[in-house]
Amino acid sequence: MSNLTTSIQLTKQSTYKLNNGQHIPIAGFGTYLIEASKTTDLVYQALKDGYRHIDTAMVYGNEKEAAEGIAKFLKDHSDIKREDIWFTTKIFNQYQGYDRTKEAVEIISKDVKQYIDYVDLILIHSPKTSKDKRLGTWKALQEYVLNPNNDTLNIHSIGVSNYGIDHLEELFNWEGYLIKPVVDQLELHPWLPRLKLREYLVKHDILAEAYSPITQGQKLNDPELLKLSEKFKVSPVEILLKWSYLQGFIVLVKTEKPSRIKENLNVLPDGHKNGDDDELEEKIHLGKIDLEPEIIEALNLPDSKEVLTWGGKDPALFKDGDA
Repeated sequence: MSNLTTSIQLTKQSTYKLNNGQHIPIAGFGTYLIEASKTTDLVYQALKDGYRHIDTAMVYGNEKEAAEGIAKFLKDHSDIKREDIWFTTKIFNQYQGYDRTKEAVEIISKDVKQYIDYVDLILIHSPKTSKDKRLGTWKALQEYVLNPNNDTLNIHSIGVSNYGIDHLEELFNWEGYLIKPVVDQLELHPWLPRLKLREYLVKHDILAEAYSPITQGQKLNDPELLKLSEKFKVSPVEILLKWSYLQGFIVLVKTEKPSRIKENLNVLPDGHKNGDDDELEEKIHLGKIDLEPEIIEALNLPDSKEVLTWGGKDPALFKDGDA
């Protein structure tokens, strides 16, 4: 189900509606491998440049600093409200299981609640644990969502990352299953399109969220990509980001270079609102994002199975014995 659409209407302000009714900004700033000492300032800069979606994780070691960056930005920009900014974090393997997840949420709360009050989304970071631990983690996360006034942390949405079809089926067939994941965060790009998994996600109303959309730089010198870049005078990074948006993904981009934070977001056009009284946003001018048909066709690689992360093994293929 590779999307061969060459043009869609999207802006920097665009959101997608999740299966629980929440709206998630399509453009996310990722903080993977960013040192904690740099995270607050980079998150602040990303928000200043127009991002309204910040993605972090327990294992990144910069959750607190990411939340602090949001708090500083909100303090300096009274026209922006907390609910305008989306904050995602993740439960890593060592904290999976019912009791350990409860501990993890306590830690997350201690790190971020003082700055941002609540968390928009918590993901299970990886399926690379046992079935009992995966389901125990989901049980705990469901309880927080179903009891938003709990004493620990208000969690609005829950989802998964690096989950394959088998892991999702395991969850759906579990007798304790109550809440559907809102997203599956995956490595996605032309060389790893995951067509079968994406078709399954669409069927179950779960959005695909793309990390490493520019392949962590490993494919920026691909001969075909460079040829297309030269021919159409579009940078390889812009091509890959636009490809991801045209596929309908929520797109996470990470950089430590302040100038590139804005450049990456500028792949999307601005949305212009005509009139301050337009509460239903009926007069927003929708911008357009597009790529030449030849580029789309060249990047249509449905048989590609290359895996560029996680030690060369696709985490969506992990079984219990791999943990």
